Amino acid sequence: MSSVLRAEREKSLRRCYGSRTAQRPVHGHGPGPGGPRGGGNARGGGQPREMKAVLKRLMAYLEQDRLKMGLAFFCVLVSTVTSLAGAYMLRPIINQFIAPADGSAGSVSGLAGGLAVMAAVYMASVAASYLQSRIMLDVAQDALLRIRGDLFSRMQRLPVRFYDTSSSGDLMSRFTNDVDTIGNMLSSTLVQLFSGALSIVGTLGLMLYTNVYLTVITLVLIPLMLKAGGAVASRSQKYFNAQQSALGALNGYIEETISGQKAVKVFCHEDVAEEEFEILNSDLKDKQIRAQFLGGMMGPVMNNLSQINYVLTACVGGLLCVIRNFDVGGLTVFLNFSRQFSRPVNEISMQVSNVFSALAGAERVFAVMDEEPEPEDDPDAVSMEGMKGHVSLEHVYFGYDPGKLILKDISLYARPGQKIAFVGSTGAGKTTITNLLNRFYDIQSGSITIDGVDVRHIKREELRRNIAVVLQDTHLFTGTVMENIRYGRLDASDEEVIQAAKTASAHSFIMRLPEGYDTVLESDGANLSQGQRQLLNIARAAVSRAPILILDEATSSVDTRTEKHIERGMDRLMADRTTFVIAHRLSTVRNANAIMVLENGEIIERGDHDDLLAQKGRYYSLYTGRAELE
Repeated sequence: MSSVLRAEREKSLRRCYGSRTAQRPVHGHGPGPGGPRGGGNARGGGQPREMKAVLKRLMAYLEQDRLKMGLAFFCVLVSTVTSLAGAYMLRPIINQFIAPADGSAGSVSGLAGGLAVMAAVYMASVAASYLQSRIMLDVAQDALLRIRGDLFSRMQRLPVRFYDTSSSGDLMSRFTNDVDTIGNMLSSTLVQLFSGALSIVGTLGLMLYTNVYLTVITLVLIPLMLKAGGAVASRSQKYFNAQQSALGALNGYIEETISGQKAVKVFCHEDVAEEEFEILNSDLKDKQIRAQFLGGMMGPVMNNLSQINYVLTACVGGLLCVIRNFDVGGLTVFLNFSRQFSRPVNEISMQVSNVFSALAGAERVFAVMDEEPEPEDDPDAVSMEGMKGHVSLEHVYFGYDPGKLILKDISLYARPGQKIAFVGSTGAGKTTITNLLNRFYDIQSGSITIDGVDVRHIKREELRRNIAVVLQDTHLFTGTVMENIRYGRLDASDEEVIQAAKTASAHSFIMRLPEGYDTVLESDGANLSQGQRQLLNIARAAVSRAPILILDEATSSVDTRTEKHIERGMDRLMADRTTFVIAHRLSTVRNANAIMVLENGEIIERGDHDDLLAQKGRYYSLYTGRAELE
């Protein structure tokens, strides 16, 4: 690939996938979806714009486990205190039993007793450390349980518009990678920060008690260590959001490419896919190198400064032993404390990168939670028990973008048991009408009524339960054939499921499957043909008993012979249902009670098959082959 072509390809990929970054979070109150939708995309990464708000919201997920966290932090306190006490016990052991100041011989029994007590203290420290690890692991997993639950729950309440404009790969990245980074912070980083702070305070106190002069020397280098750590952290933090965003983009591309692998092979785009993947993969690598390199620099920088501090302290301490009779045990303990003092400083500095990474992940997770859900039902919304299926659209105007109308002054009606067909070019607005019936979107003006009640005053759940939809793209869930058909109505009996399959002309091929209706389908029914998958989709609609039926190119994926079987089944199915049919094959709508011909969002012709042929307009041209649907 030439450099110019590669540059153009990179530019295109970044335009398509580069917007998949965390949205700016808003102040939420408590765990779960709180607050309005975050505004705009924050490209380029960096630390969260409202870090305190994100952290506060994240900590709210720990509120239910306050007692456990209190116990965990108490264990941290015990572990830290016993660890420091065990280290300080070395001073009297050396001064009394190994190298007494009066020059007398040491005591083996005294040394053994002192070491035994020292070992017991350290064992208490280990036990406390183990207990806090177990507790914090439980606390972190409980918090992640709630986070994942809130995230999934919110996603069930987001409008179709959100999924029409979002990558499933990027959403999966937020469910997995981002949530995992949050879990790492909650399970270990918080405890390490608290433990490090306690160790610093406790060690500093014992150092002052042991020798003030050596303490001053040790403290001289601490500001330098902190400044170095802060400099590295400030340079690395901006790369962590970028790293997570690049990971989401790569996951999105992988998901799209795998799901569309057949199209990739049909058009011989394997090499192109590999090249585009390499671009996104390289972009992720570059961002990970920057983030991980700068994050990894923290350890070596702090360790080298710690070594300098240790050498300087040892030299001065040795002089104090010679000149001012400083005890050897005190020097040994102080050098140990000096090393211990720098260790928590190093750990805290290194944990900064984990904190930024976790907050970047939390920002992306909360961005989904802050998406505006579907509006609540009106207070006076009705349940519409016993819906008949009298549908009416009056002067409907609608556009996905309010500034660009898709439907213009659409008016039509359908009585119970009637079959209304929509034909027209791609983009004419056929599927949009069915989306409005389900209230996936709300109209800008006009009205849509069912049995005389505006759909905006009907409970969404009741509305959609009374409308069965057979989409052009079939989705089957992992489970048996029986379970997939029953998805249309979960309380349907086995006999009703079988009858629905017979109605959809699916029973014969189901019985030829290895386990019949108990055959387990996986990978969206990959072992079935497209036509068979569609038949199951139609059977799912048949078992629902919904009084309104929408067929969106329901027979587009089946052969002519199967189509005839489906049509016979559909005739039985539609006998007492209001049916809306979207079709490119005009032969499938000949028996419709009314056919609406749409172009550019307007109904240009209407009538039954014979009426439209007599008009010799657009439908006549399409049916006789004088024109084709675009």
